[in-house]
Amino acid sequence: MAKIIAILNVVAWSGFWAFGYLALSADSKDTGSVMTALILAVAGAGAGIWAYLWLVRHNESTGYARKPNRAVPEQHRQTEENV
Repeated sequence: MAKIIAILNVVAWSGFWAFGYLALSADSKDTGSVMTALILAVAGAGAGIWAYLWLVRHNESTGYARKPNRAVPEQHRQTEENV
């Protein structure tokens, strides 16, 4: 499943860049083409972000990547007094 999501990630970001370029380079008078390219670019960005975050969470849960360091509030730290 992770390989399919990784492929989706690459395809989605490719679509974002390709359709984003088309939206920016299209003639502003042709609003139909601009809006279609813009909607497809936004869909590609959304799918790319979702797939990237899914892959990050999956890699952290399987142990392939280390979990990020997070600060623990002082009242929740394990000290010799609290044990």
